[in-house]
Amino acid sequence: MQTSSPLIGERELSKLKWRCRRGLLENDLFIERFFKRYEASLTVDQAQAVTDLMDLSDNDLLDLLLARKEPQGALATADVMALLPLMRASA
Repeated sequence: MQTSSPLIGERELSKLKWRCRRGLLENDLFIERFFKRYEASLTVDQAQAVTDLMDLSDNDLLDLLLARKEPQGALATADVMALLPLMRASA
């Protein structure tokens, strides 16, 4: 994903990974694969989109990751919409 946002710092990345720990193994698998693929190039804007997704319940997050649903309302930002295909492709 191309963006002008700066890369996330190492400390912020560590905090984000901790924040991404989930109760459902399925979510953890998506998230783990996403970080393996993109952590070196993760931007501040993308990190905020990940944080926004982590505010969801496990089941709502899984529905988005499996493309059963699309983001609605305040969650349907350009950054979240651009991030979801990256997370889905990580499966």
